[in-house]
Amino acid sequence: MRPAIRPGDEETDLTAKNLSHHDALVVYGTGWCPDVRRSRALLDRAGIAYTYVDLDEDEAATELVRRLQRGRRRIPTLLWPDGSLLVEPTDDQLRAHLNSCGDIGTRR
Repeated sequence: MRPAIRPGDEETDLTAKNLSHHDALVVYGTGWCPDVRRSRALLDRAGIAYTYVDLDEDEAATELVRRLQRGRRRIPTLLWPDGSLLVEPTDDQLRAHLNSCGDIGTRR
């Protein structure tokens, strides 16, 4: 499920918390980025379900990421259902976030 708030919406206060209505982790990235591949592999090994959005193929998602990052487009960008956001996490940062979430109900 993609976030319902899209670029051009009248929503002016776009933050990760505003997007917390989606029910799965969303990973924004590109197929060519080694950091995106690394983060996705970690999630796959951990059995974490997520929705992947390729920014090279989705202009609206690219704009959404830019708005979340105040004009930047750093990847991977991971957005959790609770509204928490990680941008370009290391493996250790991603593991720590997963551990802090406990059983987030998104195991495959």
